[in-house]
Amino acid sequence: MFPAAWSRLCCRAWPSSPSRSRSLLAASGLSYWSKVVADAERLVGYPTSFLSLRCLLSDELSNVAMHVRKLIGTQHPLLNTARGYVYDSRSNLQTRGLIVLLMSKAAGPSHAASDLLLQDMVSGIYPSQRHLAEITELIHTAFLVHRGIVDLKGWTDSDGPLKDMEFGNKMAVLSGDFLLANACTGLAQLNNTKVVELISSAIGDVVQGIYSETNSTTEENGALDTAAWEDRAFLSHGALLAKSCQAALELANHDKGSQSWAFKYGKHISLGHKLNSDLQPFVKSDAEELASFSLCAAPVLFHQQIVGQERWRQQLQQATTLRNQLDYSQLLAAVKSEKGVSSAVDLCRYHGNRALEAIQVFPSSEARSALENIASAVTRF
Repeated sequence: MFPAAWSRLCCRAWPSSPSRSRSLLAASGLSYWSKVVADAERLVGYPTSFLSLRCLLSDELSNVAMHVRKLIGTQHPLLNTARGYVYDSRSNLQTRGLIVLLMSKAAGPSHAASDLLLQDMVSGIYPSQRHLAEITELIHTAFLVHRGIVDLKGWTDSDGPLKDMEFGNKMAVLSGDFLLANACTGLAQLNNTKVVELISSAIGDVVQGIYSETNSTTEENGALDTAAWEDRAFLSHGALLAKSCQAALELANHDKGSQSWAFKYGKHISLGHKLNSDLQPFVKSDAEELASFSLCAAPVLFHQQIVGQERWRQQLQQATTLRNQLDYSQLLAAVKSEKGVSSAVDLCRYHGNRALEAIQVFPSSEARSALENIASAVTRF
């Protein structure tokens, strides 16, 4: 029913592709999001783009980068990931470390903190919490790189040079593993078994979530209800941030109640962020040319629930051109004709509000206000 190459390259949700990385940064909300991020970075002491600078400037990764340059001119997604991470000032790839730092600052030192520990704080954040933010960024970036690996089963000459794709896959595996190895080394240096347990379990959650997403059939996706979609999206997109927020408070010796609220904020802001990202192709009001969108996006899955599998298959067949390519404009109109988009918008706002509720337990401060602004930005369209 679909072109083999298209199903490999487009059905998977690529966080690193331009249409996905904008997420909150659609044209109408770009200035607002930029202001929210700039204000937040001012509070934590330095921009999050410098969080993993030590790793990115290492000799080992420099060698990897030299090989990645050989992919220029190919269609391998690893190049888009690298370009978006380094050059795209509108990219939101590095907000997770920023949220971890803001959560650390909003919670502040615990009552159990000693005066000696307080002396180590910079801008209200412990050095260990800054290291944790770096680790979170490295893990997230590693998975972005790994998710760019292309399935070459059934690849044909008409899809592009096979040798380029094979080389790109090797570089994606190598560079992603390198980042993960550095993150694990930094994690061990924190000398906190509870934090190691939390972040290690988050890595396992992400692997499980990505595997579930990439190996689910159209029928299985259509059978997902809202709760099942949330569970899967949490594993692949929310577990790392939620557990990193909890770990940040563990490093400051906060009680389990405070850690639980930090976890909830990370969970709901991640799910809201995922929904906002999925909704962008469906809520844009400008005449920007539509290239493609993921068939695993939340509005599409909710649309399948509404119309049923048989009707969805008919819509896919009707949107398939004579050249065996999908007409995304026609498919977009079909999805927007039902309530899948509005259901996703409502769910996004629900998670944004839950994130706002979770952060209210912490003392009023500039850091808490910044986290509130991020939660509000998630629900802007």
